Parts: sequence; structure tokens; C-alpha cells
Amino acid sequence: MGTDAAGHVARSTIRPYSETPDVTRDGAPMRTFLRTADGVAIDSVYEPGGVVYDPGKVVYESAGEGSRKGSGNAVPGDSQGLVFVIAHGFTGDADRPHVRRVAQVFARYGAVVTFSFRGHGRSGGRSTVGDREVLDLAAAVAWALGHTRVITVGFSMGGSVVLRHAALHAGDVDAVVSVSAPARWFYRGTAPMRRLHWLVTRPSGRLVGRYGLRTRIHHRQWDPVPLSPTEAVPRIAPTPLLVVHGDQDAYFPLDHPRMLADAAGEHGELWVEHGMGHAENAAPEPLLRRIGDWAVARAG
Repeated sequence: MGTDAAGHVARSTIRPYSETPDVTRDGAPMRTFLRTADGVAIDSVYEPGGVVYDPGKVVYESAGEGSRKGSGNAVPGDSQGLVFVIAHGFTGDADRPHVRRVAQVFARYGAVVTFSFRGHGRSGGRSTVGDREVLDLAAAVAWALGHTRVITVGFSMGGSVVLRHAALHAGDVDAVVSVSAPARWFYRGTAPMRRLHWLVTRPSGRLVGRYGLRTRIHHRQWDPVPLSPTEAVPRIAPTPLLVVHGDQDAYFPLDHPRMLADAAGEHGELWVEHGMGHAENAAPEPLLRRIGDWAVARAG
């Protein structure tokens, strides 16, 4: 799929969900719109580790100038130590309760950056369902590069994006975690994936996505087709890689994580979680804590 430039994005101070943390300049949570390499505004939240959340209103800060890697987005203050950059699944966004729950667990280990992919939540543009989203993650990672160690954690669509990002941006991250990700594109072998293809490829489906799921989906097909997750994985080495998948995943059966693990070889690990379904909603807190422990050990 292609993409368009960012549309109008309202800088509202009203939070769509009460779980979103208060954002202040000196207390160091920060919320801002980052600008991607192709000009899309990405709603992003930076939270230092151990923050106590306050139900006050969100304040957007200007991203300004001066970040590393030439993104034009300023690195958050007090940047040091470990930071997790979380890439949500399709139809998620930075304010969804399941994304906030993941962020709160990882905040025990370090700082956290959450963001909404293009076409999701308050971000601009339209979703390309895993293609141009690698630019969104690149902007979020560049925002966090003042930290000494950067971990990307992606779920479902976000899981495929963290793999491609690590393959294309060698050296920007210290470890990669991909949860519930596909191994190959255009998979239609399960009923949920057939419904997702209808949502993405049909005008009526895109209307449901826009008004029912708060997700604006681009109508164009991929051209060219991006690097597949399985093709991306060998290029991640020697960066540590963890592939996590539930044995009750209704979207992608276990041949997907096994293909990814085979492609990773010795530099990757595979965890098949008994009884787990798909992506963030299905990831229990003990699993998230184990992922945090793994990230600290591997990125150290």
C-alpha cells in the first residue's frame, strides 16, 4: 500500500481514555506529535520509569528540534538507561486500555514510549497495515535514542513492524520482541484473517474500520510489497530477538512463529505460550514481566 501526507490532527487536551497518564514538562511524562520521514504526524507519549499516573488532562509539548538520526523530533529530557518502544496491533492506539496496561508493566523496568500508528487514534495519515508503519516506529525510536538501550516490543501488526524496522535500521535498537506476529503476508487461512482482509480491501470494510474501529485505512495496494517478516529476521542478527506466540492464537497458527524462529537461527528465541490467544489483549501480566526480564538481560 502507499500512503498520504498527514491530515489535520487536533491538539485536544481531552483524553479519550482515563488510563492515559498526565503529561507535564518537568515531571517528565511528555506527549507530542512526532513527524515521520514522509510527513505524517504521529501521536506519541514518553513516560519515565516508575511514573505515578495522574488523571489530569493531557498537555501536548512541541517536539522541537535536535533529536538524533535527523528526525527533527527532540529527545525527551533525562534520557538515560533502558527504554521500551511499544508498537501496538492493528486498530489499537496509544490510549487503548490494553496498550496502557502493557506500558505500565514495562515502566517497572525503564522508560516507555507508546505511540499511535498512522491512521490510528489521533495520529494523521491512513493505515497501510504494516508497510509505511515502519516509518512511524522509526520516528518513535529516534525520539528515544538519548537512552543508552532501546528495546522495541511489537504486537501482531506491530510485531511485524518491529522486525522490519530492526532489519532496516541496524544499530538503532538493542533488542527486539515480536508478539503474535505473522511470518508472511496475505495470509487468509483463518476466519479472523479473512475478516481482516475484507476490512482492508473493501470500501464497506474501510468504512467499518473508520467509524467502528477508529482506524482510517488506505485504499491503495502495496507497491512494492515490503520485505516479509521472515525475510527481515535474518537481517536483525546479531541483535537479540524474542518471538512470542500463543498456542490458542486465532489469527496466526503456530507455523508462523516457527518460521520466524527458524529464520532467526541461533540469535533468536521462541516462546510458545500455553493457552494464550492473540496480541496485547491476550498477554497476561506474568508474561509481560518475563519479557521485561528477558529484555533487561539481553540488552544489558
